[in-house]
Amino acid sequence: MKKAILFFVSLFLLAGCGYKSSSHFAKSVLGERIYIYVAMSREDPQNTVLIKDAVSNAFVDKFGSQIVAKEFADTLLSVTLQSITFKPLVYDKNGYVVSYKTVANLKIDYELLSGEKGTVITNGDYDFPIAADSIISDTKRFEAIKYASEDAIDEFTAVVALKGLRYSSGK
Repeated sequence: MKKAILFFVSLFLLAGCGYKSSSHFAKSVLGERIYIYVAMSREDPQNTVLIKDAVSNAFVDKFGSQIVAKEFADTLLSVTLQSITFKPLVYDKNGYVVSYKTVANLKIDYELLSGEKGTVITNGDYDFPIAADSIISDTKRFEAIKYASEDAIDEFTAVVALKGLRYSSGK
């Protein structure tokens, strides 16, 4: 009961003081319709496909945006996978790796309907365990790349939301 009351009081306070989420400000900059181009990597085409899916899903989920053809878009995004790395994090008592960190580095070029262009370099990471004395399975690898890419998109969202906040405050 206390949790429910605390939740509603918090909700009332946030709504009462004009709280707007970062996705609200980012959406005000990006618009409703987005075109996403993901540059294919010759060295790692599988990861590029995963990143395209992660980027598209992130924009639809976070902003409720529509992914559209280039000629109908409010914003054009070009995403390039710069690197994916897997770093050992934790070792067991026998020296086997039991946890990894995946880091995805993305370069996102954007062009807004207003004509403004820019580039944001983002980094996302994701930690995951594996069984001792085993290798990273394709499933774990793909999952790690997906979540690290989504984390990088969250960083992009924060940068764009800051632009939206500046626009809304007239700076």
